[in-house]
Amino acid sequence: MIQQTPVMRICISCRKTYDRQNLIKITKDHKQGIIFQKGMGRSAYICKSKKCYSDSKIKKKLQKALKTFLDPEFIDIFEKVISSYNDNPIKGI
Repeated sequence: MIQQTPVMRICISCRKTYDRQNLIKITKDHKQGIIFQKGMGRSAYICKSKKCYSDSKIKKKLQKALKTFLDPEFIDIFEKVISSYNDNPIKGI
């Protein structure tokens, strides 16, 4: 049986590399708009630590990574989605 290596991505806030399962994926889909944890298109990843998703510059970093303007409504939705995640230690490299 072939063992696959985990898919690694970089958090846009802390710039550390993590397994994709330990990150929150935010995708700009050309049909559906901005969606969480699924979809195809330009994506940005944020680790689940409170330090990263509560960063004061996270809106600017997301706009740059997704190459789009984010409405204030999106930030409210983003905070609600993020609050559903626990602040667990992340197992990274």
